[in-house]
Amino acid sequence: MKTHTSHILAVAIALTAFAGSAFAAVSDQTIKNLNTAFQGESNAANRYAIFAKKADQEGYAQVANLFRAASAAEAIHRKTHEQAIQKLGGKVATFQLENVVPGTTEENLRAAIKGETYERDTMYPEFLANAKKDDARPAIRSIQFANAAEKEHAQLFQDALDNLGNNASADYYVCQVCGMTLTQLPPDKCPSCRNSRDEYKKIS
Repeated sequence: MKTHTSHILAVAIALTAFAGSAFAAVSDQTIKNLNTAFQGESNAANRYAIFAKKADQEGYAQVANLFRAASAAEAIHRKTHEQAIQKLGGKVATFQLENVVPGTTEENLRAAIKGETYERDTMYPEFLANAKKDDARPAIRSIQFANAAEKEHAQLFQDALDNLGNNASADYYVCQVCGMTLTQLPPDKCPSCRNSRDEYKKIS
């Protein structure tokens, strides 16, 4: 019994040492990138919530729903980035939310498209490449989730802008695991994180 207990203790110590060495292999840049993404998604969630109120004020109820859905998705990305930082042994940096002064709904949609396009085409691909170089799986997971959703957001915002004033009624569903945003529930699993469609929440 004593020998068996000693063996279990040795295995536990070895696993702890392995986990520590894995964290040590993650570069400071990956943690910095995750903090940048965490802050960006925090600001986006706040900004889109404010844009939603502006759209409601201007009578664009459908666009307001879209902004609320995007805000909910960005809040999920914020959470997954925070979890990734912690799993990799990093520290979540403190920061203050940006001051948001909304423009017209048209201007807000253009700003949203610009932001989502930058994240989709530049920021997240660069962050993902660095995370893969480090083999930082929690970072890879959270970045891939966010980038997949940002692609959808960019298209949804563009469609809303193209049809502003004549926006067709549509529902928005957000996966509570990865933040993927869709206009209809997937038939079985989330196309991004592969969790059940039951993870989707209708935003209104």
